[in-house]
Amino acid sequence: MTDGLMIHPIVGEVKADDIPAAVRMKCYKTLIEKYYNKNRVLLNVLPMAMRYAGPREAIHHAIIRQNFGCTHIIIGRDHAGVGDYYGTYDAQRIFHEIDQDDLQIDPIMFDHAFFCRKCKQMVSVKTCPHDKRDHLFFSGTKVREMLKNGEDLPEEFTRKEISEILRNSIV
Repeated sequence: MTDGLMIHPIVGEVKADDIPAAVRMKCYKTLIEKYYNKNRVLLNVLPMAMRYAGPREAIHHAIIRQNFGCTHIIIGRDHAGVGDYYGTYDAQRIFHEIDQDDLQIDPIMFDHAFFCRKCKQMVSVKTCPHDKRDHLFFSGTKVREMLKNGEDLPEEFTRKEISEILRNSIV
C-alpha cells in the first residue's frame, strides 16, 4: 500500500509521434475516476518540454519529483530516450553511477512490461516465471500503428476505456 500516488505528466512540447498531452490527461482522469483510490491520487501536470536527453534527463525528472515531495520515481526502460541514441537501460544505470546522498528520492526501475497468458496479468521478467511463448508484448510502434488504423487495443494491453480514448483521439 502507498500513502499516495502523484501522476505527474510532462505536458509541454513532445515529439510529433508521442501521445498528445490532452489525450494523456483524458486517460489519466478516466483511470482515476474508474480505478484508482481518488483519496490517494494527485494528478499534477509538469509544464515543460521533453528534451529526450536520456540519462541526464532522468536525473532531472527525479530532482523535480523530489522537489514536489515524492519519495519514489519510476524509471522505465529508455526513460527520456529517443530512437536508439541511448541504450535501453542507460537512464537506469546512471542512478547507480551518482552519489545516492545527492538525491532524496528512490528510483524504482521498470523493465519491459507484457501480458502473460499463464499469469493472466501484466508482468515483467522480474515477476513472471513463464516461458516467452506465453508472453504478449506490444511495442509503441505496434500500438501507434493499430491506433492509426482505427483498431481497438487488446484488453491484454490496456483497459477498454483507455483504448477507446486513444483510438478516438489519434488520427
